[in-house]
Amino acid sequence: MSRYAPVPAPRAEGPLLSPWPHVVRVAAALAAGMGVGRFVYTPILPLMHSQAGLSTDAGAHLATANYVGYLLGALAGTLLPALVRSRAVLRGSFVVLIGTLAAMPATHDTTVWIALRLLAGVASALIFVVAVSSLLGHLRDHPPHLPGWGFGGVGAGIALSGLLVLALRSVADWQVAWWSSAALAAALATAAWNLRPEVPPKPSTGTPGTTVDPWFGALFAGYTLEGVGYIVAGTFLVAAIGQSSPGWIGSGAWVLVGLAAVPSSALWARLGRRWSRPGLLGVALVVQAVGIALPALVGGVAAALVGAVLFGATFIGVSTLALATGAELRFPRSVALLTAGYSVGQILGPLVVAPLLHHGYRPALLLAAGVVLAASVAAAVLRLGFPRRRAAAPRHSAPAEEIRTAGP
Repeated sequence: MSRYAPVPAPRAEGPLLSPWPHVVRVAAALAAGMGVGRFVYTPILPLMHSQAGLSTDAGAHLATANYVGYLLGALAGTLLPALVRSRAVLRGSFVVLIGTLAAMPATHDTTVWIALRLLAGVASALIFVVAVSSLLGHLRDHPPHLPGWGFGGVGAGIALSGLLVLALRSVADWQVAWWSSAALAAALATAAWNLRPEVPPKPSTGTPGTTVDPWFGALFAGYTLEGVGYIVAGTFLVAAIGQSSPGWIGSGAWVLVGLAAVPSSALWARLGRRWSRPGLLGVALVVQAVGIALPALVGGVAAALVGAVLFGATFIGVSTLALATGAELRFPRSVALLTAGYSVGQILGPLVVAPLLHHGYRPALLLAAGVVLAASVAAAVLRLGFPRRRAAAPRHSAPAEEIRTAGP
């Protein structure tokens, strides 16, 4: 060998020398946009009922408005792909979201509240699509559990906002809770302000799959039903627990939902590499149904807290498994279709249970648990045909360009 032979250069690690700073920024963005901007309404809702005169019907309408806004934002991200690669869209959505949170206490007009929650839903969806596209685009070559920790930002935001409302409920009113949540969202947005959006993907040289898999129908039905069932618990769980337990138990249970959600996406992603995703999806849905039903069937502090942990440990994991299963089936635009069904389910959920709320929240939770169990039946049907259909290709996470509108 020549003494002048070149020494091999260190292997380039790409633009992300360490993926963790990027994961943290994405987690902060999702904590602001989803955990606070979307889900802080859940622990504040009982305060608005008791202090602001909000009726149960109006509370359901506010929830529905937020989910309609989320669907509109998700559709915008699908139809206008340039939005998901724009830092200006991300930052503008942060500003709109914080503004809507801060404006909630400025009025007692239900119509204005509905408009504000609609705008907050649009902003939350845009934040989500930009952040998730960035997460998956920049971490394509990393293990799939790593993006799962980014998705855990949703749970972290739920936990932080739940702790905030829990701390304030005995010393302040519903208005201070909204203003404080706006401040929390602003702090998280600051941490995510310099998040790098996804770069445009290179044109694909392969031939897109055109096979239509009939088993996708079972997945679509199950995921749509999950949207109906999960959102009822995600909206009314704190108020439901508060009807039969001390007020702090409801807020404390919501904190547990967030804490359990933080590692759940990474955990289910790891399990999905070793076991059948449809099988895991069915298990997660059954566990979630039990978590939703427990506070309604058993009552008491222990049931409320256990139910909160079970719900928090599954609702993001269900999305992770369902979207990855759709991509594995190679159904055209599977994630966009699944997200559309999921979003419609979220809109329908509060409307379906609104008549039941006159009799308290227990019937609504039981109906939600039944709907999630029906979703698990659809997952079982999918499991029957999935092994015969599954391709022998390596199992990867769903591509970033498809998961622009996915999520809870």
